[in-house]
Amino acid sequence: MKPAIAIPATLALMVFAAARRSLTPMGLLAATATAMAHAYHPWNTPFALLVAFFLAGTRVTKIKKDVKAKLTLSAGGDSGGEGPRTHVQVFANSLVASILSILHARQLQQRAAALVDPNTPSPSGYLCYAYPGDVLMVGIMANYAAVAADTFSSELGILSRAQPRLITSLGLRKVPPGTNGGVTLLGLGAGLFGALLMVTVGFMFLPACSVRTVGTLGGGAPWTLADRRVFMGFLVLCGFAGTVLDSVLGALLQRSVKDVRSGKIVEGDGGSRALVNTTTTTTKTTAGKGDGAGKEAPSPAKGLPSRVVESGLDLLDNNDVNFLMAVTISVGAMYLASWHWGIRVEDVLKP
Repeated sequence: MKPAIAIPATLALMVFAAARRSLTPMGLLAATATAMAHAYHPWNTPFALLVAFFLAGTRVTKIKKDVKAKLTLSAGGDSGGEGPRTHVQVFANSLVASILSILHARQLQQRAAALVDPNTPSPSGYLCYAYPGDVLMVGIMANYAAVAADTFSSELGILSRAQPRLITSLGLRKVPPGTNGGVTLLGLGAGLFGALLMVTVGFMFLPACSVRTVGTLGGGAPWTLADRRVFMGFLVLCGFAGTVLDSVLGALLQRSVKDVRSGKIVEGDGGSRALVNTTTTTTKTTAGKGDGAGKEAPSPAKGLPSRVVESGLDLLDNNDVNFLMAVTISVGAMYLASWHWGIRVEDVLKP
């Protein structure tokens, strides 16, 4: 990406994030490093996907924020809701795409050098994106389709009037809003829309080979309408699979903690674990004269835990689940694309 575009765009994003308090100070540093990794790519596609995900994710997080805050509790017992995102959350969503973006940038640079060097064998790939094309770009686009689908599903699904149902339970039992693995039709539909949005943005900025590139240095055959439909449809399905996988992983491997008194889910700060409080409080009252002044009146909940486990094992936190999902979907999409296109795994990084 041209520095004249990348530098002002990155600064504008950081100023926007700081003004909206979307990121913590460490989150801003992580986002800056992520933007630099994406801007290193000669194409605008990775950076455009990053910007679209950040802006869209910020927007859906703000939708009815006051309503969503009342549906869950924070770790401290106050109203829940999403606070500024930390550096861990930034990397959980974008680290895979950052690595793949740098790898694909190096691949394109080596390819361009080989095309102008008569002593180097001609590369098998192109400088525009052909169909079949570079598998690494499939992984980048699949990553953002998946994390956007998960973000849209989580932030909008919790507003559903229908009570969420645990995706891994045989009877799809009802669970409180905010439960890891709790799904609604609204949430699944929002996830599908999020995936479609990212794939559309990615394809708009993808320098696909066209009739103009035929016969040029590093040019490939133009895409057909059928190629576009298959490519975009596949990536949208990958994104939708991401939000479903995230729900399954969350339901099985991430503990959901419920506050007994309110019946609400307790959210850990910055996507971390919410602790189960095994102690209970007592209510102290001072009775009037003749009624035992100064005696302690026990709470009805005395002897019972104030927080209980609603579902899931305490193996991963929310950031772990998001990162594992992103890795699985990106790698899985690249594997399926290489299998469909007949590209050997050992040839994925070759120019």
